[in-house]
Amino acid sequence: MAKRSLQASVEGIRKAKLAFKRKGWTQEYLAATVGLETRQPIWKFFTGKPIDRQAFNEICLVLDLNPAEILQKPTDDEVFLAENPAQLTLDTHSLVEKLRSIHYDKIHAQCGTLHILDIAQPVDLNQLYVDVNILEEMNSQTWININDLQKCDRDKFDRFGLGKVRQKRVAGLEAVLQYSKLMVLGKPGSGKTTFLQSIAISCNQGIFQPDCLPIFINLKNLAEDTRESPQTSLVSYIHNYFFSFEINEQQIFTVFAQGKALILLDALDEVAEADSERIIKNIRQFIETFPKNRIIITCRIAAQYYRFQGFTEVEIADFTKSQIATFARKWFLAVAKRPPAKAQSLAHKFIQKLELPENARILELASTPILLNLTCLLFQFVEDFPSQRAELYKQGLDLLLVHWDEARGIKRDKIYRNLSLLQKIKLLSRIAAITFTQRDFFLPEAKMRQLIADYLSHLPQATTDADALELESAAVLKAIEAQHGLLIERARGIYSFSHLTFQEYFTAREFFANANPQTLQELATHIHEERWREIFLLTVGMLQPADDLLQIMKQQTDKLVTSNEKLKAFCNWVAAKSTAVNQDYHPASVRAFYITIALPPEHPLARNQIFALSLDPRLAGNLANDLALDLALTHALSVSLTMTAEIFFQRLFTLSLALDLEHLLTEQPSLKISLQDLKNQLPSQKQSREALKLWWQTHGETWIEKLRNLAIASRQIGHAWQFNQKDWQELQHYWYANELILDCLNNAANVTPDVRESIENSLLLSQ
Repeated sequence: MAKRSLQASVEGIRKAKLAFKRKGWTQEYLAATVGLETRQPIWKFFTGKPIDRQAFNEICLVLDLNPAEILQKPTDDEVFLAENPAQLTLDTHSLVEKLRSIHYDKIHAQCGTLHILDIAQPVDLNQLYVDVNILEEMNSQTWININDLQKCDRDKFDRFGLGKVRQKRVAGLEAVLQYSKLMVLGKPGSGKTTFLQSIAISCNQGIFQPDCLPIFINLKNLAEDTRESPQTSLVSYIHNYFFSFEINEQQIFTVFAQGKALILLDALDEVAEADSERIIKNIRQFIETFPKNRIIITCRIAAQYYRFQGFTEVEIADFTKSQIATFARKWFLAVAKRPPAKAQSLAHKFIQKLELPENARILELASTPILLNLTCLLFQFVEDFPSQRAELYKQGLDLLLVHWDEARGIKRDKIYRNLSLLQKIKLLSRIAAITFTQRDFFLPEAKMRQLIADYLSHLPQATTDADALELESAAVLKAIEAQHGLLIERARGIYSFSHLTFQEYFTAREFFANANPQTLQELATHIHEERWREIFLLTVGMLQPADDLLQIMKQQTDKLVTSNEKLKAFCNWVAAKSTAVNQDYHPASVRAFYITIALPPEHPLARNQIFALSLDPRLAGNLANDLALDLALTHALSVSLTMTAEIFFQRLFTLSLALDLEHLLTEQPSLKISLQDLKNQLPSQKQSREALKLWWQTHGETWIEKLRNLAIASRQIGHAWQFNQKDWQELQHYWYANELILDCLNNAANVTPDVRESIENSLLLSQ
């Protein structure tokens, strides 16, 4: 059977070069004369590499050469194998086994360990690796209406429930088995390289594709190693390793031609811009020449612009909670080097802490492996997360903005590289503050680029050319996504911060960097909005000291009730009741106590003493008599207010018991008598269900009013505050704002003692 490709012999090449020289042509002209689209086959012809049979013959003919005299004659072995294809299969299998044996140690050295930032010693891959998931439909290629995205609440925005942006996940190895040509994309630190290493090790150990030769190549190294010899092909580069083992290039060709190689090409995005075109061409030529091999290429999402023919593009998914837990167990054992029992205990504690509501933002960040590693690193020393979350976020951003690329010696594109680190942080802070304030969590690409262009236009020596600014802003946007993964394409043409946590951090930093009375007052106007909570906590943590902001927050909180006469009257009543308490409880805790017991029983804050107890834990013990009596009276009133005729038969005993307050009334005989009189008015529990139902229908409302009037007259407690929906909402805002101020005080170490005491003592007190 005739070979489909032919190659010239050494003597044939000499004759062909002489003939070519006599013609005085260029390789481009020769290619055009033969009818070839590129000069690549001409170059292969003159270097003795196989080319298409027809092209070989036509080149010889136009150079006035006899193809038979130029042709490399087949060896006896080649003739034998051509006539005995079964023997070819047998010999290829033996050759692959030989090469796998030779290559085993190199693959293990390349892929068997992980080098983790800030960890001195490498870690065995299998001790830490967690199987990844793959998104077969990439987010950036999904068409979604931006109005639908803007409706997402925080839970849907976060990565654990990004509703319509979240795609179906499949196991990483399943995707590799399904697609022979795979482009694996992912955000920085998402685990692309580690995934590729795990495939290489699995193949090396005979677990995956045991009949294939695994080849792992870092494309940045390939570019640097071949920079002085740009004509070096991928095959030649691979052969260089096997050369010392007396493996010739033809044997490597045989393995590739038979599709018996697993080619793993890592980090296309790390190839320098000057080398990019050459490396892509090199890969493309290899793919076209040896189409039977399974090939996987990794690249950061936004850095991938060339699409290889026949490749399926998939995306590395963020970690799920289950994967985070698995990683933590392995991390504390393999990296922290704790005994198995202690590692298991630490991991369990780590997950428990992560799942606390106050750590939701840390859990969000932990979905990215590189940030999960940082989180474990910080947790291991004190077995808790930093109280100052801003420090954790800052370290995570430093990792993504600087250290991740720096540790691997990667230099990115020139335009973005011209921005200093401070300028990049200021740019991201500006974008975050504008979009967060406007509730624009998702932006069309054009609007995001406009924000970037506005910032660039105010830099020293900025261009005034609008077209140039537009091009620069587009380049900067792509660079931020590719290099740091801080801004990402959530859906086609729609951008957002990769984590809402980072948007909140940068927003807080913008207020911190521009802190003055006007900007702090602007921030304080949002004190009643729950979505601004993290901004306040972070900004207070950044300011040194935070006195001015906290005082402005307190003033703004007081304004929430001073403009509402009914709320103002309510707060004045709370203040009066609290002042009348003789015990030395924290004054704000007593005000919190009275607010919650004065609320109707159906209100969410009714009898919620968390705020009060956080200021004075003694309220959880035996209460002072005044407080205990007021609490008991409001409880009795609440029981009666929630009573209906249908359940009166069942709850009559409960109501009667709620009125047994003799132990609290030793010094108030008149109130004791009045309560006993009210209790005596209740019907006997021995009456029938229907009789009791009728009694409550007839007398219940009047009886409740008597109880309320008695409580008001004797204790100034039990008022029916006639609040409308707007009043209730404003009271809720007032309560929330005071809670936020207290949380800021509890989390800030940078408040002067006098200011701290003054604000804390005046919480829930409108001044």
